[in-house]
Order: sequence, then structure tokens, then C-alpha cells
Amino acid sequence: GFTIVELLIVIVVIGILAALVITTFTGIQQKGRDTERTTDLKATASQLEAYWAEKGNYPSFANMTTAGWATGNLKGLDQNALADPKSPTNFTYAASPGANVYSYQTVPSGCDNSTGNECTSFTLTAMAEGGSKAPIVQKSLNN
Repeated sequence: GFTIVELLIVIVVIGILAALVITTFTGIQQKGRDTERTTDLKATASQLEAYWAEKGNYPSFANMTTAGWATGNLKGLDQNALADPKSPTNFTYAASPGANVYSYQTVPSGCDNSTGNECTSFTLTAMAEGGSKAPIVQKSLNN
């Protein structure tokens, strides 16, 4: 048989190994979600450039925050690219970057694509996980 001390040592070693595995796994998940955020922003920016080529302006903030507008007007865009991986049911953009939400900002700010107030560029932003990481930014080709 084993003594109680030997059993305790084995339990402590298993606990330490388990903690290392969990910490590593969490970091891998964060990197995976950050990669997905980068891919989502690039896919959205590509569709916005196609929209620009067809319409001569970028969508207004009001367009991008209207339910279903993006999936109806940005035809090649998968709806899942509109939502942050940590909040997959939020299919809209915020005015400023925040945790678990993508932001869409236009230039000039508040443009509505009326004559003389066309949206001439955009910036898409997602917050990377891990606190100290820089935001993920995708700008229009006109920026």
C-alpha cells in the first residue's frame, strides 16, 4: 500500500499539471477568437469595398446597425461575420469599440449618404482578448 503522504504528493502533482493544462487551453481559445475577429473584419471590409464600388459610398452607421441590412445588402457576407465570437447572437455594430462587440465608424462621422453628406471611409474595430493587446482594426481603402 501507499502512505497518506505519498497519496497527497501524487494528488498535488496532478493538481499542478491540471492547472497548467487549463491555463494553456484558455490562452489557445483566446488566440483562436482573436484570429476569428481578424477574419470577420477583413471579410466585412471586403464586402464594404464591393458596396463602395457599386454605390459610390460606404454604408452609414444607421445602415450597419439596422437588423438585417448588412445581410441583405452585403450579399457575399456570412451573417456570423457580423458578431463577435464571444457574443455570437449580437449581429450589429456599436459606435465605439467595446468588449465582445464590433464597432463601425464612418468618415465623416454621422454621414447619412444624402447629397453632400456621403460616407467616404470607414473603420472597423474589435477588441482583442487579454486586456493588454491592441485592438484589431480594419480601415477602408479610402482611409
